[in-house]
Amino acid sequence: MSDPVSSTSPLIRACDLSKSYDHTGAHIMVLDRLALSLNSKETLGIVGASGIGKSTLLHILGTLDRPDSGRLEYAGKNVLEWDDTKLARFRNQTIGFVFQFHHLLPEFSALENTMMPALIDGVGKKTAKQAAERILVRVGLKDRLNHRAGELSGGEQQRVALARALVQRPALLLADEPTGNLDRKNSDLIHNLLMELNVELGMALVVVTHNMELAALVSRRVTILNGGLCEVD
Repeated sequence: MSDPVSSTSPLIRACDLSKSYDHTGAHIMVLDRLALSLNSKETLGIVGASGIGKSTLLHILGTLDRPDSGRLEYAGKNVLEWDDTKLARFRNQTIGFVFQFHHLLPEFSALENTMMPALIDGVGKKTAKQAAERILVRVGLKDRLNHRAGELSGGEQQRVALARALVQRPALLLADEPTGNLDRKNSDLIHNLLMELNVELGMALVVVTHNMELAALVSRRVTILNGGLCEVD
C-alpha cells in the first residue's frame, strides 16, 4: 500500500544521523553521523553487542524516534521534515514492525489483532478482514483465526505479530530480536517465514538480532562501531 519506488534508487537513504542521550550526568553519543542506504527487497542484519545502538537505529529508521540531526529519505523524500500526523500515516502504510514481544491485544482474536493496522488506516472492515485472513493463512494460522491471543502458543503469537506487521503489505519490515523469546523450532519457523515473505511480498527487511543463524540468512550484515556503521562478513 506504499508508494512505488524506482528500482534504480534506494528505498531508504539515511545521511548523517546522530543521536545522543544524557544518562546520570554523562552525555552518550549513540549514533554519530551514521549513513545507510537500503534498496527495495534487500535484507539487512544489524548485529553486535547490546548497548551499541542497534535498536536506536531501528527506531529511527522506522520513524518511531527522531535523530538529533540528519536526514532520513524514503524514495528521495526527507520524512523527518513531516509533522507527527503525516509521519504516523506514512509509518502505518509503509513500514511493518515485529518486536521481541508480540504486543498483541489479549482480549482480541488473531484475526482482529491482524486487522488493526488496516482499520487504523481507514480500510473498510470487509477488505481489512480479507487481507488479515490471507496473511494469517500464509503464516500457518488458518485454524487459529478466531482464537484470542492468550489462547495461542508463544510461536503462534509471534506469527500473529508478523501477520499484523505485513497486513498492509509494507515496503519495509523492521524486526527487533523477533525470535528472542522463542525456542529453536519456532525460531527456525519465523526465520524461514521472514526470508520467504521478503521474496513473496517484495519488501525490504532490516533485522536486529543476536541470533547468528538468522543473521546468516540475510544478504548483508552490519554493526555499529563508534556511532557509525561497519560491514560484517
